[in-house]
Amino acid sequence: MKKLYPDAASALADIVKDGQTIAVGGFGLCGIPEMLIAALRDSGVGNLTAISNNAGVDGFGLGQLLATRQIKKMIASYVGENKEFERQYLAGELQLEFTPQGTLAEKLRAGGAGIPAFFTKTGVGTIVADGKEVREFDGEQYVMERSLVADVALVKAWKADRAGNLVYRKTARNFNPNVAMAGKITVVEVEELVEIGEIDPDQVHTPSIFVHRIVVNAKPEKRIEQRTVRAQ
Repeated sequence: MKKLYPDAASALADIVKDGQTIAVGGFGLCGIPEMLIAALRDSGVGNLTAISNNAGVDGFGLGQLLATRQIKKMIASYVGENKEFERQYLAGELQLEFTPQGTLAEKLRAGGAGIPAFFTKTGVGTIVADGKEVREFDGEQYVMERSLVADVALVKAWKADRAGNLVYRKTARNFNPNVAMAGKITVVEVEELVEIGEIDPDQVHTPSIFVHRIVVNAKPEKRIEQRTVRAQ
């Protein structure tokens, strides 16, 4: 199966559609698939449900899709860096499913592992548990959370071989492995592509079985949300 595509637009062209659920890797602006997000914006598809730890910032990352009103609902754990997100949500123009960060990670991992639901203590006694089953185990209350599976997953990795075995770099690993597992179709943006056999099997973070398409972005922008420097 040929997985390498010449650019992000061609990698997404025949798989993204209106009304889909799209999972996107990254934490803040660290480890986000910049080129794939831009291509999704340019595709013009809308009415999307986006699963991501956060919503990017105004004008970058998923913030671009909020500006073009392509996202109808966000499933996220943090949205504090995006003023447009706040404006749309408070105006009733955007749906939001707030999910505790660890629960969100497990929802994606469980979805990728074929586990439909799980119980967690996180959120018991709060609005997170409203409308959900709560059950007692060993004298403690747990809330049932349904797992997440996305129609398309957009992932950022540092390196891939042509088979699709992935290596992430440092904190850019964050949500990307779980997002890669949770996609029915997973498209990966990488900085470096190597031949099969050049990645030590012990160094593979995401096996190729989870990866369907690869695009190379050798020089990503890698913006920083809040740059702080020491006064001279």
